[in-house]
Amino acid sequence: MFDALAERLEDAWKKLRGQDKISQSNIQDALKEVRRALLSADVNLQVVKDFVAEVEAKAQGAEVVSGVRPDQQFIKIVYDELVQVMGETNVPLAKADTAPTVILMAGLQGTGKTTATAKLALQLRKQELTCLMVATDVYRPAAIDQLITLGQQIDIPVFELGKDANPVEIARQGVARAEELGVDTVIIDTAGRLQIDQEMMGELARIKETVKPHETLLVVDAMTGQEAATLTRTFHEQIGITGAILTKLDGDSRGGAALSVRRISGQPIKFVGVGEKVEALQPFYPERMASRILGMGDTITLVEKITEQVDLADAEKLQEKMLSAKYDFSDFLKQMRLLKNMGSLGGLMKLVPGMGKLSSDQLAKGEDKLKQSEAMINSMTSEERRNPDLLASSPSRRRRIASGSGYTDRDVSSLVSEFTKMRSLMQQMGQGQMPGMGGMGGMGGMGGMGGMGGMGGNRPSMPGWRGSNSQKKKKKEKKKKGFGQL
Repeated sequence: MFDALAERLEDAWKKLRGQDKISQSNIQDALKEVRRALLSADVNLQVVKDFVAEVEAKAQGAEVVSGVRPDQQFIKIVYDELVQVMGETNVPLAKADTAPTVILMAGLQGTGKTTATAKLALQLRKQELTCLMVATDVYRPAAIDQLITLGQQIDIPVFELGKDANPVEIARQGVARAEELGVDTVIIDTAGRLQIDQEMMGELARIKETVKPHETLLVVDAMTGQEAATLTRTFHEQIGITGAILTKLDGDSRGGAALSVRRISGQPIKFVGVGEKVEALQPFYPERMASRILGMGDTITLVEKITEQVDLADAEKLQEKMLSAKYDFSDFLKQMRLLKNMGSLGGLMKLVPGMGKLSSDQLAKGEDKLKQSEAMINSMTSEERRNPDLLASSPSRRRRIASGSGYTDRDVSSLVSEFTKMRSLMQQMGQGQMPGMGGMGGMGGMGGMGGMGGMGGNRPSMPGWRGSNSQKKKKKEKKKKGFGQL
């Protein structure tokens, strides 16, 4: 979502490259680029003015740090200000002293409010909290059915009284039912409208007065840009909200909402929706988002995604197989399916430091290569998957796989060759040898996928995981072929 903003900010850094230090004269061109970048991202005008003024003041007062270039120093100042604007730190959900905690969901129609309700319920269940969802939207066709379907999908109960009941009464009875069941959290999905109107606000106010929620979360569509911040402020003034959930952050929106909501409304963004799947909801961390905006990746979120999907015991076994050249096509297929569960390849690449600038064409080729590889592996026999050497020495086997997968003999031969090379490199690593690695070269074929098994001991081989000096040395070596190769 922040690709265009990141590219324009890159132009700002270029204005300071080659300079000896930050000065009043050379910073002005950089500030103009920052201003253009933020306005193009549809950030609120007042937020842009305040942001640029703060960056200018901090840049002019910044002391020259030995060994740090002016453009690097300026990036750090912009990063700090981005974090400040978006709220400095994650704000967790409130928790009632006595269960249940009541969460009221609000928002306009079309923002993804009902889906966000289910996503939040699933997020809480991952924290081992029990939930009950309450359907009070009696106006939108199939709204209740939608929530029931989502509830069945994630195995979380839904309380509803049909389309003829009063929404306020549904909410009241829903909370009462949650108390009877002894659940930890009740999430109330309310009706939305195409625009703010007094009838909607009045009903929402009555529901809030009746159930007295501990959290009132406004669901905001990130694609609405500046309007998102204005909407948040209006809801807060008339209803009183405690935070926002920003949806469709994975779309083509320009990012202005993420930078405007907190500063204009005064209320924090607590979660962001990053996809259509029910699992695609993440807590909002301003420092991580600022890192993504500046193309620095987001290693912590990447580690969290991996640890959610990977069984560490299995990962350790897989790593041992990789380093002893016993890694086979079945293992590779398992890793590809793991990647799919973690999201799109493009989304993952943006979390890897230095990989955020890959073009859409490069990512598309990577996606196509993975699909092609999966189709060919699916056409192999179990014996061929377990023993890739059978394919290297048998043209007839490769022809059969090509025919079954819809690709050419040459494609299959390339797959086997690249896999064999990757396995050989892994074996050399296991023997303490460190061959030169080709960065993202593996994305064109197979090499880039081997890193998904690079999890040693009980912890992922990622920056920030601590261990003994010997462990750190081993992890540093494995990381060169591990997550850095994704």
